[in-house]
Amino acid sequence: MAGCLYIVATPIGNLGDISRRCIETLQAVDFIAAEDTRVTVKLLNHLGIKKPMVSYFEHNKVESGAKILERLLAGESCALVTDAGTPAISDPGEDLVTLCVENRVEVVSIPGCCALISALTVSGLKTGRFTFEGFLSTSRKSRAEHLESLKNEQRTMVFYEAPHKLRSTLSDMAATFGGERRISLCRELTKVHEETLRMTLKEAMDYYAENTPKGEFVLVIEGAKPAEKATTSLEEALERIEELREVGMSLKDAVKKCAEETGLQKNELYKAALGK
Repeated sequence: MAGCLYIVATPIGNLGDISRRCIETLQAVDFIAAEDTRVTVKLLNHLGIKKPMVSYFEHNKVESGAKILERLLAGESCALVTDAGTPAISDPGEDLVTLCVENRVEVVSIPGCCALISALTVSGLKTGRFTFEGFLSTSRKSRAEHLESLKNEQRTMVFYEAPHKLRSTLSDMAATFGGERRISLCRELTKVHEETLRMTLKEAMDYYAENTPKGEFVLVIEGAKPAEKATTSLEEALERIEELREVGMSLKDAVKKCAEETGLQKNELYKAALGK
């Protein structure tokens, strides 16, 4: 009979946040799969737990995942932990869970700390509907494309970010969403120097132009306001397109700008402009 994979959430800074069930699970399993065994051994020593560990992280997940699955299928139980927080959230543990599900190995969640939920709850922004976007790419082009795809997203958006990338990320976000969009910047959650700043993207850019970003960040950004219904007639929109073309703008660009200004559909405007 196959064993069980336990997804065990660990503290993200304050060890007082660990649950009794988490401790009991770590004590009971046959072995622990850890993102970094050097980090996890400190937690285990604090809890007085001695348990065999294997390494499981982004660059060995295929090979290590296969070995973990083999042991699970042989009947052993495993606790999957990340360095801090809930495994499988913006984390390679996602792939191990998929592997287990595909092979009908039971997967059980041992819930606990999660930075994105902690940040969302203190953000002061809407929490009824949100989207988690994880880390933005280090590629400027990919980052710009990612943000552009979210330009009209009405749900609250949550991102993870490293301190050395924060300034450029805030600049890119302001360029895409507008400097007046509200943001909550949570850093060092549950740790000694925990801080949450609530301001606009422009204010955040100005603040961190003068202050060095320190610690890991969770960025919670206000969603876009619902688009107002178009009040411009098609005839008026076509006149606007002609005005834009007279100052040298291509038909494609004129249609795009007119659509942004009026709220009318680009395809509808383009067809009408071609038929005029």
